[in-house]
Amino acid sequence: MSNLPSNEVIDQIIEGAVTEQATKAPGLRQVHAKSHGCVWGEFTIADDIPENLQIGIFSTVKTYPIWARFSNASSPLSQGGLQSDTIPDVKGFAIKLMQVEGKKVLEDEPSTQDFVMINHPVFFVREAEGYIRLAEIGAGKLPPESMAYEFGIIQQMKAKKILNPLFIQYWSATPYRLGTNVIRYSAKPQGVDAADAPIPDSDHYLREALKNTLTIEKQDINFDFLIQFQPDNDPKWVDDPTLPWDETISPYIKVATIKIPAQEFDTRERKQFDESLSFTPWHTLPQHEPLGSVNAPRLKLYQTIARNRREHNHQAITEPQPWVSSS
Repeated sequence: MSNLPSNEVIDQIIEGAVTEQATKAPGLRQVHAKSHGCVWGEFTIADDIPENLQIGIFSTVKTYPIWARFSNASSPLSQGGLQSDTIPDVKGFAIKLMQVEGKKVLEDEPSTQDFVMINHPVFFVREAEGYIRLAEIGAGKLPPESMAYEFGIIQQMKAKKILNPLFIQYWSATPYRLGTNVIRYSAKPQGVDAADAPIPDSDHYLREALKNTLTIEKQDINFDFLIQFQPDNDPKWVDDPTLPWDETISPYIKVATIKIPAQEFDTRERKQFDESLSFTPWHTLPQHEPLGSVNAPRLKLYQTIARNRREHNHQAITEPQPWVSSS
């Protein structure tokens, strides 16, 4: 279906990421290092999904407990240094469903299903080799203009003004399987923060925004979870995740609701739990398997980075459990 990278390319990507992690911050994620909050919630499958879409987790009307993590996409500056929120960056939204039945692609978490998203509908490299070329540009081995197209997408991603991670839309950007279909997925907030305020000058204003909404104002937040079919059967929709999928040809279909209840999350215990979690699109049922060149290295890459981080922090690899009230 797709032009997948060679094992040599995947190994080169992993080697570069592992080296950067070990050099900069061995106890942190290599990307998406800065969390704005790790929150619990629910993922409820819609009761009106068309029969041909009732596949995998969408086959049964059910509410799954989840953990969700909002983040900046950038790498850590150092073990103790994370980039200020005032510097433009891509935002991430990762969701981990629990109590998911069925055999998974990875065996380290037998009962979870992860969905990993960013706040842009397309990805910033065409194929896995793009990661290597970006690293070579960073090292001065290639001229930046050799990836002008990719840097243009990155600039679009970073140009977005974000006041609160709870009020923006997120996308998978890369393609996934839904049975025999090819899809992308998205999480769209039901409420929109229309206030056009200036960006606060706090280095951690995005965590403060989450805290203000969920803890101080005690708002419940809902997202629609949507899927979009590839426009047609052309392999380019799998091979090149920088291409937008026309919504007028293939509109989004709602298949679930994500609920994040009002809660207190800005605690030392929750931050420690956050750092112990591992999100990867390969924590999945085979029916929702990642597709394409960009997703292929993530299988081994995310496992390796998470294992190194946990070993450095002396964290046991345990499957996360749903939130339970202490009251």
